[in-house]
Amino acid sequence: MTRPVLFAVLLLAAVAAAADPVVVGSKNFAENYILAEAAAQLLESRGYDVRRRFGLNGTKIVSEALRNGSVDLYPEYTGTVTEVILERPGLVNFDDIQTALAGQRLQMLAPLGFDNSYAIAVTTDFARQHELKNISDLAQAGQLRIGLPHEFLSRSDGWTGLKSRYGIDQTAVGIEHSLAYEALTSGKLDVTAVYSTDGEILRSQLLLLHDDLAYFPQYRATFLTRDDLPEDVVAVIELLSGRIDNLRMQRLNLEVLDPQVSFADAAAALLLDEGLVESAQAEGELVPGLWRNTRQHLKLTGIALALAILAGVGVAALVYAHPRASSVFLYFTGLLQTVPSIALLALLIPVLGIGEVPAIAALFLYSLLPIARSTITALLAIPPGYKQVAAAMGMTRRQQMRYVLLPLAMPHVISGIRTAAVISIGTATLAAFIGAGGLGDPIVTGLALNDSAMILQGAGPAAALAILTELSFGALERCLVVPHMRGRQT
Repeated sequence: MTRPVLFAVLLLAAVAAAADPVVVGSKNFAENYILAEAAAQLLESRGYDVRRRFGLNGTKIVSEALRNGSVDLYPEYTGTVTEVILERPGLVNFDDIQTALAGQRLQMLAPLGFDNSYAIAVTTDFARQHELKNISDLAQAGQLRIGLPHEFLSRSDGWTGLKSRYGIDQTAVGIEHSLAYEALTSGKLDVTAVYSTDGEILRSQLLLLHDDLAYFPQYRATFLTRDDLPEDVVAVIELLSGRIDNLRMQRLNLEVLDPQVSFADAAAALLLDEGLVESAQAEGELVPGLWRNTRQHLKLTGIALALAILAGVGVAALVYAHPRASSVFLYFTGLLQTVPSIALLALLIPVLGIGEVPAIAALFLYSLLPIARSTITALLAIPPGYKQVAAAMGMTRRQQMRYVLLPLAMPHVISGIRTAAVISIGTATLAAFIGAGGLGDPIVTGLALNDSAMILQGAGPAAALAILTELSFGALERCLVVPHMRGRQT
């Protein structure tokens, strides 16, 4: 880039610094974190206000977040664009892909310089033992233990098509991408699918089987954005174009496998090496501190639980005396429990975007059943005599509910709230997959790095919160319920 053009980019960046923040997203694997962090730091170095929404769970979630404006750009690959986003696997030419994306108001920026396609990996010892060089050799290798990333199992360019192309008559199980390497090197798996620029390939000295029937399409790395992304932002991001080849990306991915090297550190070093920043100080913290994570976790669960108490107890009090209405309400809340947590979060994205709002909404919906069921059951179990006495005293229905029925039902109501609170604390860790933060952040990052210590930074406090919640509700029950029951007995 010439000096005049670079000066124009910097001038435009200074003007844009006071505009709305640029929201950079990423999927939940190491390479996407590094590239997204590099883009975020590059924008920050040019004066932009940047928001990070990292660790989003899979292409469907992050691309939907892009469409609805929850993120402005994220790292993507041409093969993923054609296979998953456009669902047009025949597209190969970059310009043709751009034309197809234009119909969805999306665009790819200039390629970064490397091709991260899928590959089939085995250990070198296993390959030597079974004389494996090509993917086609797997068809004659006997019974194999195959573990594949969940997205690869479901993609049109994934396992189903690979089996058909190569005539592989084997079954595969789903496994988290980062955990597949450990399973492979420890001998618990024989075969897995990897990304060809994964750093773990170098560290574990794995062999990538040759794609001899040319099944996998090209996955040229780029940034995917909407077509309304300001041109000055595009110009800054495209300073990265053509600067990262396959070997360099593989080495960057290997660097972050060291617990002492964060994604932000690797991204900062890349920008410094390319002369795009003046210092290697990583701007912006990828993994917030324990207190910040815990505070966010409590915020999500607290708001969701408060709303669920209001709705669950309120609706239960209105419908408990009407069998048909109460059955419909309980059926609806029970049906929600059958929807997997991550699926419900994904379903809420088109309506609510990503971040706190859909996370709170999902936690609220999951909290309804135990609260509503315990309240309805408790109200129905109250002997009719209490209601008759209250009516004889001239109490209205609202007064009966407030001063007689709900106090009598309180032990069961608190039990339901207690259950909902514990469920909410555990489920809230998944909120990190849609950019809501909380104690799920270090868990998601740890999974991307296969770093058990980082995973425990989230899992440990989450478990502690659940235990503390149990103890707190136990104390509350002793303070509120037991004295009340004693009063009834006297």
